[in-house]
Amino acid sequence: MPFTITRRALLGAAASAAAAPQSVSARRLDKVSFGTNWVAEAEHGGFYQALADGTYRGHGLDVTIVQGGPNVNNRILLTVGKLDFFLSANNLEGFDAVAQNLPTVEVAAFFQKDPQVLIAHPDAGIERFADLKKLTLFISQEGMATYYQWLKADYGFSDSVVKPYTFNPQPFLADKNSAMQGYVTSEPFAVEKAAHFKPKVFLLADQGFSAYSTLIETRRDLVDKKPDVVQRFIDASIIGWYNYLFHDNRAGNALIKKQNPEMTDDLLAYSVNTMKRYGIVDSGDALTLGIGAMTDARVKGFYDEMTRAGVVKPGLDWRKSYTRQFVDRKIGLNLRPTP
Repeated sequence: MPFTITRRALLGAAASAAAAPQSVSARRLDKVSFGTNWVAEAEHGGFYQALADGTYRGHGLDVTIVQGGPNVNNRILLTVGKLDFFLSANNLEGFDAVAQNLPTVEVAAFFQKDPQVLIAHPDAGIERFADLKKLTLFISQEGMATYYQWLKADYGFSDSVVKPYTFNPQPFLADKNSAMQGYVTSEPFAVEKAAHFKPKVFLLADQGFSAYSTLIETRRDLVDKKPDVVQRFIDASIIGWYNYLFHDNRAGNALIKKQNPEMTDDLLAYSVNTMKRYGIVDSGDALTLGIGAMTDARVKGFYDEMTRAGVVKPGLDWRKSYTRQFVDRKIGLNLRPTP
């Protein structure tokens, strides 16, 4: 939906970047290390924005962002105390932490919708989500262990149509009667660039897959001993996301490209527009409670989905996987543009 950025909104964004009272900038900054789950990209944009435009510093924080990647396990570094915060994929990592008695907890959900999609050719007669069941499906090993079990339980998908997805789109491009997994913010763009057609895109979140995604995870000892640091990090990150999505995000994008020289302006713009179009960040409960929102009903609903699909064992104390102590405070709602 088109929107107009008013002068008041722009002034509010600038004020939020400078952010906190002068007493904050005058005192010593708290050092914070934050590990992401992949190399720098638009899906991390709000965090890079908050770092680049001074929002973290305005909240009394000296933040270092540690990139993830194919050979990096930042979640382990969080667990052993080498990082203060980590960007987890979805609630399943929180459930896993409870099951393994890890000392971590999820404290904010920056994606209200998991960006996982299935992508099909535009001329293969695929009009409804259920039509995908008749295609060959390229699914990763991780996908088979998680969301595909939900697809089997709730939609009747079959293992017999699955082939391994190796994060290479060529097998999908070569087979019109196939579909492949991806993220709504990246793979459709890559397919269009490579094959010059717009693929059919089915967002699993819009079909009932209710996981929160891109959650901030931290250690329980940090929550107990330094709740003010956690609160300031979450608040500043929320403001960073409003500014990145709806205001001048050039500083954030410049820092992303500095950290990841392979990132392009075209992909950044596509990803930002796609996040807004699908309501990945700013939808659902976030519309009234602010970006990062979590509710007990939503986490319970996803837990029920995963137990029904056999991904999570019944009886897990899912309530221990997260805390709403630092979110649902309506932080940054004044920065959302007027529709």
